[in-house]
Amino acid sequence: MNAQTTASNGPAETLAQPVHIFNLSCEDRPGIVAAVSAELAAIGANIAESSQFWDRQSNRFFMRIAFAGPPDAKVDTLGRVLQPTIERFGMTTSLLDHGRRPKIVIMVSKFDHAMLHLIYQIRVGWLNAEIAAIVSNHEDARRIAELEGIPFHHWPVTRDTKAAQEERLERLVAESGAELVILARYMQVFSEGLADRLYGRAINIHHSFLPSFKGAKPYHQAFDRGVKLIGATAHYVTSDLDEGPIIEQETERVTHAMSAEDFVAVGRDIESRVLARAVKLHLEGRVMINGHKTVAF
Repeated sequence: MNAQTTASNGPAETLAQPVHIFNLSCEDRPGIVAAVSAELAAIGANIAESSQFWDRQSNRFFMRIAFAGPPDAKVDTLGRVLQPTIERFGMTTSLLDHGRRPKIVIMVSKFDHAMLHLIYQIRVGWLNAEIAAIVSNHEDARRIAELEGIPFHHWPVTRDTKAAQEERLERLVAESGAELVILARYMQVFSEGLADRLYGRAINIHHSFLPSFKGAKPYHQAFDRGVKLIGATAHYVTSDLDEGPIIEQETERVTHAMSAEDFVAVGRDIESRVLARAVKLHLEGRVMINGHKTVAF
């Protein structure tokens, strides 16, 4: 039985060799860690970071390994080396090149605080990503996109244009090679089909008042009810509105002395931070979906 542990031989970033991320999940049984470690050792790979979790309720085992392989090691070659172990344990896996710069598509409506925070964190290097495009149903974000040299797509959404807009989005994702779609306060609901096709590759951010305060001006509704905690939730997009597997959350206390506008300001700040952390976790291969939940190493 593999207990819940987290171990590390040192930060992957200090290694001179290329670093890869191997994620796996499977039914828990003895020998999983030993088998994977042996396969990596056999090709001269050095494990830089290892995190694992056994979900006792479902008896599922989850593991993330960051390792430095031989200088000429390629993802497809490493995949073939690990294939016998993958088949032996019936693993669901992913293998990523940690040195890659993943492409993302950011979707935004009129409130641009979360988008601006993502752009800044990419600019300073905290987020390792390339913004392939900014998509909006309004023109407000065009100026920022042009200043940053990011392709901007203005696709208004109505009942008649929604299907065509979603087709354009899917083409953009495919043609740009984007690995992740980020709804940075994009105030439109994906259709069930699109949400299903992008499952695990689209992240949304919203305030954590739901289901209590729906609709317009949720922070003002919270103010009117004397709420003492404001929070934000980042989750994977599903066909069930705002009910996808949660990646990251945060709360902050507010008081009776604060105005409704203060509530909004606190909310903007939390939403920006939580979304950026969720995106970072995803891009670094630290999130695995576990039913209606996530394992976030």
